[in-house]
Amino acid sequence: MREIILKAVANPPKILWGPFLPTMLNMGIQFPIMFMSLGTFDVNPLFFMMTVVLGHLFCIVLGIKEPHISAMIQAYGQSAKTSHNLYKVKGNKFAP
Repeated sequence: MREIILKAVANPPKILWGPFLPTMLNMGIQFPIMFMSLGTFDVNPLFFMMTVVLGHLFCIVLGIKEPHISAMIQAYGQSAKTSHNLYKVKGNKFAP
């Protein structure tokens, strides 16, 4: 095998020591909430910076515990689709 492939599998992508997908979800959820509350309620932005840092620390701990959490989330998103049964039975039955 080539070294590039082994390195990609052994070292999943990270952003500031946190796994890629949970870190991007953290920023993608908290930044719009921060800007909306700044515009509507005139909230102190320091509060939101603390929550972003705490959320990122949680993502780092999650990445230390399970380094491939981003790949697991992506795999779950692709495999969690339900099938439509042709016959009314309990569970998923793949009958033609």
